Amino acid sequence: MLRTLPQTREQNWIYRLAGIAFFTVLTIIAARVSIPLDPVPFTLQPLAVVLSGMVLGWRDGLLSQALYVTLIAAGLPLDAKGIGSAALVGPTAGFLIGFIAAAGVSGWLVERGGKRVWQRWLAGVAGIIVIYLFGIVVLKSVTGLDWSKAWSAGVAPFIVPDVVKALIAAALTEGGRRLMLKGHTS
Repeated sequence: MLRTLPQTREQNWIYRLAGIAFFTVLTIIAARVSIPLDPVPFTLQPLAVVLSGMVLGWRDGLLSQALYVTLIAAGLPLDAKGIGSAALVGPTAGFLIGFIAAAGVSGWLVERGGKRVWQRWLAGVAGIIVIYLFGIVVLKSVTGLDWSKAWSAGVAPFIVPDVVKALIAAALTEGGRRLMLKGHTS
């Protein structure tokens, strides 16, 4: 049975902020695990993104990714290419912005029906699709590639690894929530 993190007014705000900060840092670390591909690098970020929504819930998962993107917008070189705010006007901008929505979508879906690993996996895949939707639109716009080339450069090479990342996130969710709940009650 999936344990859900309480999202109540009484919940300790410091505890919630710690969870948001943890997943922001996890996304930053996941950006460092990178294989440079042009124009979109391969990273572990989609794993951290969908896991943030699944573990923290849609609101705090979304906030963890919004904080990540805000730090990049402030000029910190926390993106996979280490270029800071320039990443938000380049070919990867849509993917980064998509992280926010993807965490929210995957978390929302898990909150409403993520008791089994396969359900959480589908929620993770939905989050990945959201990243792709945001990403390919901006990639096409920024690079001038046609839809087929934008698909080939920004989505196709990542599908299989990202489906696996969604499965890993689905498998880690229960344990992640258990750890968060244990820390909250101690």
